[in-house]
Amino acid sequence: MNYPISPRASESISVRSPGAEELILNAIAVVIETARSQGQSLEEIKAEVLADDAILDAQQRQWLSDIVTQAWQDFPHSC
Repeated sequence: MNYPISPRASESISVRSPGAEELILNAIAVVIETARSQGQSLEEIKAEVLADDAILDAQQRQWLSDIVTQAWQDFPHSC
């Protein structure tokens, strides 16, 4: 995806740390807002999420894709 996260930051963020859920939700909202403003479709974003990378395994990428899909449907188009 075109939203780089430094390796140091990705290692220091634990899903169980205080505020991590809110941070993750905000990041997903920013990705959706940015994608929509650039005319990208949900399918394009899902393809980027599902692309092989060094941070997430296939199961985690599928889980994230499902969350992005739900968020895309739930967030108003005028984010």
